[in-house]
Amino acid sequence: MYVPSTGFLTIIAANFEASYVMGKIIRPRYPVEFSIGLLILVFSLSFLLSFQFFVVSWRKLVDGSGEYWGMFLAAIATTVTALVLWEELLFPVKVKADEHGAIFRNHSTKLKTQLLIYCVIPVIFTFIYATYEVRTVRFMIFATVCIIVPVITKLISGIKNYNDFLRLGPVSIEYRNNDESGTFRLNDIRQIALIRDGGKVLHKVQLLTVNNNQVMIDLDEMELDAFLDAIDRFIVANYENLVTEKAQLVP
Repeated sequence: MYVPSTGFLTIIAANFEASYVMGKIIRPRYPVEFSIGLLILVFSLSFLLSFQFFVVSWRKLVDGSGEYWGMFLAAIATTVTALVLWEELLFPVKVKADEHGAIFRNHSTKLKTQLLIYCVIPVIFTFIYATYEVRTVRFMIFATVCIIVPVITKLISGIKNYNDFLRLGPVSIEYRNNDESGTFRLNDIRQIALIRDGGKVLHKVQLLTVNNNQVMIDLDEMELDAFLDAIDRFIVANYENLVTEKAQLVP
């Protein structure tokens, strides 16, 4: 019979507020100065590069041509693109806890916020195209990159995995991965196998029940990459008597 460890009960009771625990379950963030500096760099470079798709000379631009504001808007759109892609800046990763255990999932309002600020990008480029004389091919390449990349890298997968989660509790493990889901009592689990890659980074969790049923929880598919280290440490620390394979490599 599985007996919850004292450490697990302490974590739940403290609601993950202890600094030692929080240090393990929150993804490190870059210093604010670094983040702001990087955004300023993105804005500045995109401002200069956007000159290439406007039909204007540097002389007219220096003299106060209206394209200056078009370049400014293009830089804003590029910066917004960076914000959508750079989730860490707007959405710090934390683990929620309740009486049923620790819940690892994406920020509940992240996708809605990303979609909202993403809408600014096509609006800006449509306005630029309708207002200024541009070099069509260069403009379309620039705009397409800013519009399409967030969709294919973040938004589509975010919609697909919107409801995915992994809950590690004192009496059960529960998960949802799109159409796959399940709740497994720890007393019904014989073994928990942590499947890592060559760099020892956790990617999958395999449950073997007392009835010899195997359940594979794919953390990559669930977009829980920000929590991989925390999940690994959490399982090893609190289900240690069930974890028998800690160095299996992903093929």
